[in-house]
Amino acid sequence: MNQGAKETASPVRGGLPRPEPRWASGGPPSRPILPMLSITSLHNPHVKAAVRLRERKHREKQGQILIDGARELRRAIDAGLALVEVFVCPTLCRSREARQMAAILPSTGATIFSVTEPVFAKLAFGDRVEGILAVAAMPEQGLDRVRLPALPLVAVLEGLEKPGNLGAVVRSADAAGVSAVIAADPRTDLYNPNAIRASLGTIFAMPVAAATAADTVAWLKRQGLRIFAARVDGSVLYTQVDFRVPAAVVLGNEAQGLTAAWSGAEVTAVRLPMLGLGDSLNVSAAAAVLFYEAVRQRSSATVPRPGTA
Repeated sequence: MNQGAKETASPVRGGLPRPEPRWASGGPPSRPILPMLSITSLHNPHVKAAVRLRERKHREKQGQILIDGARELRRAIDAGLALVEVFVCPTLCRSREARQMAAILPSTGATIFSVTEPVFAKLAFGDRVEGILAVAAMPEQGLDRVRLPALPLVAVLEGLEKPGNLGAVVRSADAAGVSAVIAADPRTDLYNPNAIRASLGTIFAMPVAAATAADTVAWLKRQGLRIFAARVDGSVLYTQVDFRVPAAVVLGNEAQGLTAAWSGAEVTAVRLPMLGLGDSLNVSAAAAVLFYEAVRQRSSATVPRPGTA
């Protein structure tokens, strides 16, 4: 028997409909259904293995990721991710969303552990503690898995190194209906726990991929997308660009911006006006502006004209 574990659970594997929750008795429960296995030791091997997944090398070696939070976990389940283990601290499941999530966990097929508050404190990260954290299989991230609609808008993020920024861009991309997010030569991995948290789990709701910048450029060309690269010294104001075509919006590293991979005749360099002392916007803010300019244009008959703002 594993250290700190009691009894044996045999949950039934099954899918969850989206977006309606699936309850055991026809309605949302007032209290969580407690897991069958209990962990009280900070040194339990399951706890130690989960904590190691905070590091990229261990995530890549194990092919597993950490998901902290009820909303994030719900979106992962809706996307069909295979859960391996779930850690639940019943006394911390205070929100209705957390209690509902705890109630449907037996339907996921994962091994479920009930843990004490000290154990959960060792597992959790971030400021929002909801009492639920899961280990899941890492999704595939190849470009060949991305399928685009007839009029796509793709976000490309080159060299991003801050997972919080990555997650914030993905959250904005989801809100604006962006077709896919591609990390080109990323310095952080797509499924960093903090990126998942910053995205509020929306990273599971849309196609995401990671590739080299060269492979990404080639893929965009094969898809027939116009490439618009955000640069401080861009020659075209973002409101003058026609986003009503299959398009890719490319944003660069927080400090250095875009590399030479995003230059040439096939790339249009666009800029956002900077009217204050600062010379650039945070990448997530710039992304949101560009995404919603595309939304505005695609929902309007107005055609951008050179020289207009």
